Amino acid sequence: MIRICTTLIVLLTSVLFNVTFGQNKKISIQEGSGVFSIVGGLKHEQKTIKIFYHKPKAFDSNTKVVIVIPGSGRNGDSHRDSWVEESEKYNLLILSPSYSEKEYPYKDYHLGGILTDLNIREHAKFKKNSNQVFLNEEKVSFTINNNTKQWIFNDFDRLFDLVVDHLKIPQKQYDIFGHSAGGQVLHRFAIFHPKSKANRIIAANSGSYTLTNFDTHFPFGTKNTHLSDRDLKKSFAKKLIVFVGELDNENSNGGILLRSKTVDRQGLHRLARAKYFFATAKSKAQQIGCEFNWELKVIKGVGHNQRKMGDAAGLLLFD
Repeated sequence: MIRICTTLIVLLTSVLFNVTFGQNKKISIQEGSGVFSIVGGLKHEQKTIKIFYHKPKAFDSNTKVVIVIPGSGRNGDSHRDSWVEESEKYNLLILSPSYSEKEYPYKDYHLGGILTDLNIREHAKFKKNSNQVFLNEEKVSFTINNNTKQWIFNDFDRLFDLVVDHLKIPQKQYDIFGHSAGGQVLHRFAIFHPKSKANRIIAANSGSYTLTNFDTHFPFGTKNTHLSDRDLKKSFAKKLIVFVGELDNENSNGGILLRSKTVDRQGLHRLARAKYFFATAKSKAQQIGCEFNWELKVIKGVGHNQRKMGDAAGLLLFD
């Protein structure tokens, strides 16, 4: 009886997996720009993620894969478009996943799904005639979701595996770039999901950061997460490049800048926060005595501009 029940469970699980994730196999990637869809990951199976892509004319077995993570506008199409020139010049396959804001709100996108039951909307207010939103931290509540399989960070390897299998190319790793909210996604991706197949991770012009210390609560630190010094050693071994525009400073009004008592300790603008985040991480790596592969790159003459930051990333990675 036990054997029959076990077999039945295995069969049902297999059927469910094929129904849910089998949809991902029905994709088509043609030369030039296009779009296809995949289903969401664990606990997001009823959701759809649009993947905007550009396949270069010179596509062959040597083509490198670059995943581009959009900002809070979730505009994968324009982020894909901003990499078309690099795609053709350097023979890159560009994949830009567009997560619907309705289906993937702040907690599921910016924060990767690490939080649930977050009541941030009712305790955040925009400052009139500015790009700043002020958060009343004392009234915000949430629950930490320690089920790492439910985080969106898993989607990036899943997308990569799906595409290289479909196109029959031998790549084992990909590079990944994210701007603004995409930068927030990716620095947390490097910290909380270091086992990924990502090679170089560029987190550009992030509005706020999760500091790699245990003195500050998540999302602005790692205090109440499952991470330990041992985990951070793996994170610091990843090739994370903290990218920030020189002009994304106190005079910048691009994007949305979160303000609160805790996050303001990182600095009052993106340039200051990027430097603070990097310095904190470097100090932590020295403290625990581990390899530190992170870099900080300040891009001269550029502000909060995803196209120009993408151009700078293309030069850094492939020129």
